Amino acid sequence: MAETGLLKPALKAIAEDIDKSFDLLLPVPGDPRDRLVEAMRYATIGGGKRVRPLLVCATAALFGVSREAAVRVGTAIEAIHVYSLIHDDLPCMDNDALRHGKPTVHLAFDDAAAVLAGDALHDFAFEVLSDPATSGDPFTRIELIRTLATASGMNGMCGGQMMDIVAETSSFDLPTVTRLQQLKTGALLSASVEMGAILGKLPPEGRTHLRGYARDIGLAFQIADDLLDAEGDEAAAGKALRKDEAQGKETFLSLLGAERAREQARILVEQAIEFLASYGPEADLLRELARFIVERNH
Repeated sequence: MAETGLLKPALKAIAEDIDKSFDLLLPVPGDPRDRLVEAMRYATIGGGKRVRPLLVCATAALFGVSREAAVRVGTAIEAIHVYSLIHDDLPCMDNDALRHGKPTVHLAFDDAAAVLAGDALHDFAFEVLSDPATSGDPFTRIELIRTLATASGMNGMCGGQMMDIVAETSSFDLPTVTRLQQLKTGALLSASVEMGAILGKLPPEGRTHLRGYARDIGLAFQIADDLLDAEGDEAAAGKALRKDEAQGKETFLSLLGAERAREQARILVEQAIEFLASYGPEADLLRELARFIVERNH
């Protein structure tokens, strides 16, 4: 998709803001830790779509939250996302050689540096969220921490990743694949929207519509990923493709077929946008982002 309207400048701005944030918060110390921090910077600066930080900022903006606070929260979520990619790319996991169009961290550095860089980014995320610079309200900070921790662990991303490994040697039906992707991919996307609302001090009972939006774009995102893995261009994607079929995994694409999968993604996006019906033009960026998720080519 050619990003148009609000989305193109928003994607450019969030990429610049997140790069600046990592650059500021991850200075090379000038001691024997340098290789670790250089690996962290290599993985975090200058790559990725930054969808999760953009979701934080777009949601937080609905409630008048400062851009600075939203970018800090987006940086924390992106740190978790990047750590997961570093570990996913390791020889003991997916054994990938390319990420965002450049060698993966374990190849650019070594396995030990990659493991430690992922570990350190995980911890870095919670350092950022617990810092009063993110929010002066300790109750907001602890809710942000709890939300990201839950979305990252056994009841979120890591749990989904374990299911994905089991999928290589098991046959999963559609409900199980849906649950896998809700955890592996959807949990962090949902947390991004939720944390924007937390910054805006929207009470939990007032977040139902935003949770519905986040749930639907999370599933649509994964269907789009399945289609890209099967049909996309590796140069545009900046990573290896055709892996799911080679590993014999059941996916939305293998279970539904390409056309039904595309239609399901379209339905999910329309449902997601409908959840924003109570908002006016201030939610247009979230609407555009939902459409971009399924129409992107990388």
